[in-house]
Amino acid sequence: MKNKQVVVQDWGLIDYKEAWDKQEVLFAGSVKIKTEIRNRQALLANGEPEEEILTPNYLVFCEHPHVYTLGKSGKPEHLLLDDNGLREKNAVYYPINRGGDITYHGPGQIVCYPILDLDNFFTDIHLYLRTLEEAVILTLADYGLTAGRYPGYTGVWFDADNERARKICAMGVRCSRWITMHGLAFNVNTDLDYFKNIVPCGIDDKAVTSVQKELGKEIDINEIKKILMHHISVLFNMDIL
Repeated sequence: MKNKQVVVQDWGLIDYKEAWDKQEVLFAGSVKIKTEIRNRQALLANGEPEEEILTPNYLVFCEHPHVYTLGKSGKPEHLLLDDNGLREKNAVYYPINRGGDITYHGPGQIVCYPILDLDNFFTDIHLYLRTLEEAVILTLADYGLTAGRYPGYTGVWFDADNERARKICAMGVRCSRWITMHGLAFNVNTDLDYFKNIVPCGIDDKAVTSVQKELGKEIDINEIKKILMHHISVLFNMDIL
């Protein structure tokens, strides 16, 4: 039996390293349970009585204080600030174990960390990323905004087919034993000036935007978070707890 039940957690405004550590705990717990399931399956093959064990799934939402993170495929020189510059911006910097290059997280940005056992959904990391993108695209459509994808790049964009291309949602994930962590960063009321201190996702000739900038007004972040959660749950056929 596959487990479609997903526990939603909202960690509010939380230090990036603290959130990373909490993700690692959930991730490690899921890996441990998955190992137990495989051991149990081996015993069942030898005639042991059946005992159902299911891997858990989590959907974590949060915001972070100003922070720059560099993925495994990123280049440190894409951070355009030295230690003094980081202090002046009241920001911190972490190289981390997700895919992708450098990005920024800060207040007014929805960060979503799905910690899912994809064996419960589908074992296709590309489909996983495209499905997360689709949830953001549908959320923006609910606000009257038409977004899409940029061929060759991960994330959600406006006007990807012309010189006005601008990114509104970055993604970077880690997947091990088909269990995911890290996720997406969706600019809602984000201070976009912080992106001027990096080469966002290694792309130096494209702009970054937010829902606030596109609509010309501040957005209720809790409202848009609920809409995003709804689209994720529908697209993944989740049973939200």
